[in-house]
Amino acid sequence: MGKKSSRNGRLLLWAVVIGFILLAIDAPKSVWIVAALSMGIMYYKARPAAAKTPVKQQLKTTSHAFAARKEPSAVPKAFSSNTDEPISVVQTNGTLSSTFRVPPAPTGFGAAQWVEPGAETIIGGVFIPGGMVYVGTELLTPTGNNDPCLIDPSKSIANRGDYTERQFGYWPSYSEISASARRAYLEWLAGGRQDPSADIGFVFLFFYGLERRVIIDGSSNGITQDECTAVTQELRRLLAIYGDKSRSFHRYASELLNWATLVTYDRKLYEQLVPDFSKTYELPVYLKLALGQAAIDAAPVPVDIALAWARLDPKIVLRTPATRCAEQFEKLFRHKYTELFGGGLILPKNKTKLKFFYQAASSGFQGYRQPTLNFGETPDVSVLTGPVKKIQSLVDSVTKELETFSRFLGRNPDDKASLEGLLLLPATLWPAERQRAVAQLEVRIAGDVLTMSLGELQSLLGAQSTLTRDKVLGLARALESINIGMEPDVLNGAKVPKPEETVVLFSIPPGEPVSRRTAAYHAAALTLELASAVATADGEFSSTEEIHLREQVQSWTHLTPNHLSRLIAYLRLLTVAPASLTRLKKKLEPLDNVAKETLAAFMAAVAQSDGTVAPNEVKMLEKVYNALGIDSTKVFSHLHQVATDTPVLATSSNGRAAEFKLDHSRVAALQQDTEKVTALLSSIFTEELAPEASEPPVEVEPAAVSTTPLGLDEQHGSLTRLLLSRPQWTRTELLDAAEDLDLLLDGALEHINEAAFDQFDMPLTEGTDPIEVNTELLEKIEA
Repeated sequence: MGKKSSRNGRLLLWAVVIGFILLAIDAPKSVWIVAALSMGIMYYKARPAAAKTPVKQQLKTTSHAFAARKEPSAVPKAFSSNTDEPISVVQTNGTLSSTFRVPPAPTGFGAAQWVEPGAETIIGGVFIPGGMVYVGTELLTPTGNNDPCLIDPSKSIANRGDYTERQFGYWPSYSEISASARRAYLEWLAGGRQDPSADIGFVFLFFYGLERRVIIDGSSNGITQDECTAVTQELRRLLAIYGDKSRSFHRYASELLNWATLVTYDRKLYEQLVPDFSKTYELPVYLKLALGQAAIDAAPVPVDIALAWARLDPKIVLRTPATRCAEQFEKLFRHKYTELFGGGLILPKNKTKLKFFYQAASSGFQGYRQPTLNFGETPDVSVLTGPVKKIQSLVDSVTKELETFSRFLGRNPDDKASLEGLLLLPATLWPAERQRAVAQLEVRIAGDVLTMSLGELQSLLGAQSTLTRDKVLGLARALESINIGMEPDVLNGAKVPKPEETVVLFSIPPGEPVSRRTAAYHAAALTLELASAVATADGEFSSTEEIHLREQVQSWTHLTPNHLSRLIAYLRLLTVAPASLTRLKKKLEPLDNVAKETLAAFMAAVAQSDGTVAPNEVKMLEKVYNALGIDSTKVFSHLHQVATDTPVLATSSNGRAAEFKLDHSRVAALQQDTEKVTALLSSIFTEELAPEASEPPVEVEPAAVSTTPLGLDEQHGSLTRLLLSRPQWTRTELLDAAEDLDLLLDGALEHINEAAFDQFDMPLTEGTDPIEVNTELLEKIEA
């Protein structure tokens, strides 16, 4: 060995010397090549004999040496075998190196790596897209075991596996489940984690990795905001597929979604867009924080936050119309919320402080302290019952307005855009093209009245066919919702007009309840009907007569602006379709003689309001007097009483009085009697008012199930939900919560525990300070 080293050293020295000489004399390239070849030949001849062993002999020697080692730990286990035994290695034809080297560990062995969202990986020949898994052979937990979510490539997998079958217990771990279960899990991952028929255990196994990434890695800033967003999107996707399949998964995934949305949060969440959450046994912590921040700042709760509150608070009951007509519910809720609260509801700052204690699904969290988020002095306003009652009242109001449309959709799910369906909604909820048609109507009305046929109105609003009676009623309701009234008043029992008959549209003064069910209104309407019968006795309802009656209506100060607007529209309708005296006679029978005399005198004043009294008007007055049971000869005396000068009496061919010329100032003086007339007429309606159009029958829904835990009242139910949000409370914390709910703590806990004993044979809480909560009851109470 010494000789070999000495000879090699001399050869190296000569090579250096020759190299310097060649450089010094600037030798050509050919000389360099000859020198290099010479040195190579000299080196080969100087090699020891052992180095000249034939290649075949080397292969044989190396093979024997490898066989003698028999160290399976140096060889990767089979990825497709259904056993944990190592497979044999067979060398195929090829050129081998002259020496043996132990191969490096395959990809995935060693410390676990998190596969980023959207990345790809291959486990045991199975291609897995989407990332969001841990891969490696080591991901230790405080108990010394690998995290159950870890996909360990060294573990064997079977050739086949069915992820639709239940293959393991409650707390699965990838390293401990069977080889066929591993194959099934990898196949589910390879399919995009989306097959709804998958057993929920495989979904949980994947969920454990998301839990670890968000909470454990996230606590050490090991997760970026973009990655956190990707995880929240994945959680929402999984909830959409598997949330209804497993109440347990729905709860755990919703809680992790809560945590992920709060990893980084703004100081004023109530000013931000609300993320998507699904409804669970308690209000999402994100919303609790937003509401608490609003309470601290004494800021109005924006409508977006209020709408999410209405949809997600388990204490708020949403009936069928709110869910079946979700889009319409949202629009109407927004409108009514702004109408009721202006900028928004102001919340009180209560004593209960907001905290979030996360209860992990994975057994890999054993040994860690319970993950907790603290929010300083931010109050938990969700424990209060007052604000919830206000939101519930608003929800009920909106739901009531959607009931008829909801029933229509239940029978005709594909006709929600038809006019027949839209007529069951307030016009503010109609599509844009129908809204534009309504806007044109409002312009044409312009604070006065608009006359057209019913058919023209239907066509303007896009009706495809003649509307039925119920649809005409719906049209009147829809128009009334945007302060457009219609005569004839079909909502108050009037006959529904035919398509060719006239309707009158008018503006309803805003801010006043729409009502016709008053004696004064009906008396005034009857007065106009009588007046129209007299005014058209000459075959024409003149513009002068209409103006006179309009002035009469406007002078009736005992009526509301709403009533006056409707009476003026009704007057316009009477000019086109006057009332029948025969029909009116029955209404007049209950009046006493004094009332009838007063009414008769008023009719005489109406007849001469245009300056003349034609013979046919006199005849009509005589009919009115007869209908009232008054001597018809009094017509002339009443007409004379109106005139201030001697009337110019025209005679007809039969010698009877034909026409009077009257002083209009005298007529104006008599107009003050109109209020007295309507007061007298109102006695007709004091006993029985005309019925309003009946509403469609209310849809029968299943009896409302108590939404409070353990069937408790609202206050105790609210305290129970708060207790279930974490496993331990200090007595001081619960004293604050009880005070917020106007409860005595000890009595409230005793009442809750009695209810828990009655249903589950175990108490909900134990201890006095701290107070421990039996969280095992959570899923039972949820169910």
